[in-house]
Amino acid sequence: MISKKSKNAINIISLISIFGVAIGTAALIIVLSVFNGFDNLIESMYNSFDPDLKISIAEGKTFNHHNPNIEKIKTLDGVEFFSETLEENALLKYNNNQYFATVKGVDSNFCKVSGIDTMIVGGKFMLHDDKNREYAVVGQGVAVFLSLGLNYIDPIIIYVPKRNASISVNPEKAFNRKYIFPSGIFGIQQEFDIKYIIVPLDFAKDLLEYKNNISSLELKISPDYNIDDIQNKIQTILGDDFVVKNRFQQHEAFYKIMKSEKWAIFLILTFILIIASFNIIGSLSMLIIDKKNDISTFQSMGANLKSIRKIFLYEGWMISIAGAIVGLIIGSFVCWLQIKFGIVQMKGAGSFIINTYPVAMNFIDIIIIFITVLIIGWLAAWFPVKYLTKKYVINNLN
Repeated sequence: MISKKSKNAINIISLISIFGVAIGTAALIIVLSVFNGFDNLIESMYNSFDPDLKISIAEGKTFNHHNPNIEKIKTLDGVEFFSETLEENALLKYNNNQYFATVKGVDSNFCKVSGIDTMIVGGKFMLHDDKNREYAVVGQGVAVFLSLGLNYIDPIIIYVPKRNASISVNPEKAFNRKYIFPSGIFGIQQEFDIKYIIVPLDFAKDLLEYKNNISSLELKISPDYNIDDIQNKIQTILGDDFVVKNRFQQHEAFYKIMKSEKWAIFLILTFILIIASFNIIGSLSMLIIDKKNDISTFQSMGANLKSIRKIFLYEGWMISIAGAIVGLIIGSFVCWLQIKFGIVQMKGAGSFIINTYPVAMNFIDIIIIFITVLIIGWLAAWFPVKYLTKKYVINNLN
């Protein structure tokens, strides 16, 4: 790459080729690392609400928690904690404001299978006080729609249809109604914040007229055990009547969209990198033309077509390798600066959970990018080497 050429433009084009490959490589690393950062951020927010495994009935809304197989799962090796939950849609009323939300009754283990108590933005996570009075924890979005205040003066009134209600002249007789005071407000992610109000499980059972039934059993799996293995074991015990979902499956569509977006961007930037690699074709083409006399000399010394091709092919590949290494260094350094100092601020910083773009470097991504650059570089070098070297070798033979 650094040998003397009769045309200085060849060296300049080679440097431009290296620079183009480096910028493309750095862009791939930076963009994919930002996507990883957002993935990790959203996953951590979901993990604050979702359990490791969630067991629900395949058909219907609720199931009896005294099922022998359910009891067996609670004592299964690897199950660290379990929480029984009961969900139903309800009408909330606070002062003159009304809002439809999902009432989720949880037991005392709910904080152990989720991390919701770490996501409180107002008040505190409290479902019972010292006098065993019941309280609710409300999603931030629900609180906004209700204009909710944590004053312990105005309660939230919850309305749900009676399970066996008959037609009546008075519509209020068709609904169960209970009131509860809010103790805290959680802020996790909009999907949860505008949907849920968390109440004690006994409160929810009384409101919904369920005695032994629950909507789901949520499990916290010990870090020493493989979640997939435990999931398969539980599914085998319960059979087809129940559905066992891990965290990915609980929001499968969303995670698939995130991954699709990430690899779509990867393909777009790869095409840009392919265009940048056309400089390698131009550089090698000019180099082969410049070195046609040297090709004759090599032939006179006994070099065959294959040996001559290797020389130029390796040079083209060296340009790609040099660009890839420089790009990896630049991209990694930019990512490190963002992680360390948060240089690039998000638009409207202060109104989000984070103020700067999240970045998370993934070693697998770096390997994939490096291999992709090498493949593109080899293909870019192969085209001029195959056709131009053959042309000049044949001309020399003639």
